[in-house]
Amino acid sequence: MKKLFQPYTNGALQLKNHIVMAPMTRSRALNNLPNELMATYYKQRSGTGLIITEGTSPSPEGLGYPRIPGIFSEAQVDGWKLVTHAVHAGGSKIFLQIMHTGRVAHQSNLPGGYQVVGMSDIKAAGEIYTDTGMEEYSAPLPLDADGIARVIQEHVQAAQNAIAAGFDGVELHGAHGYLLEQSLNPHVNNRTDSYGGSIENRASLTLEIVQQVADAIGAEKVGLRISPFLLSNDIPAYEEAEVHETYVLLATETNRLGIAYLHISNNPDIPDKTHQGIRAAFTNTIIYCNGFTAETAEAKLQDGSADLVAFGRSFLANPDFIRRIEKNEPLNQPDYNTLYTSGETGYTDYPELN
Repeated sequence: MKKLFQPYTNGALQLKNHIVMAPMTRSRALNNLPNELMATYYKQRSGTGLIITEGTSPSPEGLGYPRIPGIFSEAQVDGWKLVTHAVHAGGSKIFLQIMHTGRVAHQSNLPGGYQVVGMSDIKAAGEIYTDTGMEEYSAPLPLDADGIARVIQEHVQAAQNAIAAGFDGVELHGAHGYLLEQSLNPHVNNRTDSYGGSIENRASLTLEIVQQVADAIGAEKVGLRISPFLLSNDIPAYEEAEVHETYVLLATETNRLGIAYLHISNNPDIPDKTHQGIRAAFTNTIIYCNGFTAETAEAKLQDGSADLVAFGRSFLANPDFIRRIEKNEPLNQPDYNTLYTSGETGYTDYPELN
């Protein structure tokens, strides 16, 4: 049997196979509340060993996109219980991805009375989807010292809420240009306090959140997603050696804290030395994601550079993705026009194998 389909055990990660469903925004959380439709969607995909949910905000000001879920209210915790119960009934483990969008946001996507915030007042270039059409990103209000402390505590409370909702753990979203990656980037984070300037200072927000969340719910229930050298959501490039040092530092420090995994959003611009530096520094589970086929994922597992492999787009239109690759059956193609709409069409209505 291929390694992909064999059980995986490392500490608290006790999974029925080596396959992870990657986090993907789907915008079905009406009023930012998880619901029965979302529970159906995730249960359909519970053939995988580990599901990581769509990005879920720890606070109202982190809800940068329309109809993304939160984990900061009692009603949201209750809604997520529907999802965790359904997934566990299917035999999968499920982690909640905690995502604060920071400056990657539009004011109209936030509840009334809340402001788009960021590490600085530097506005992201480009446009973001809203329910009334594409709009330029809103200018962020820079977080002051009290704001930073609030963001850290909101992540801790969100993680505790996730455990109360039945999740097996949480993944902190430190990738793809959202708030934690904004803190790492010297062209976005121009702060002059202890959260800006040096690599160590710019990494401090992420590492403080990791440590405090680990203290609150247990390090074995915490993962961190990173995307070295990926320039999404107007994250500017900076000097290669500094990027390398930043991510090896994160790997070293999160390894010291004993968290469950690092989840690497792969891209061709990551140098081999950075892959190797992260692997050498981090001794727990490493998950790789982005652009894998069943064959390339198996090779990644066999050569030891990854412990688990995550698939994203393949799960969009294939709730039975695991069965399809086991049987070498063709995959459904997703309808990209319904990725972020509000109903079951293009969400829970894709056909499964008989």
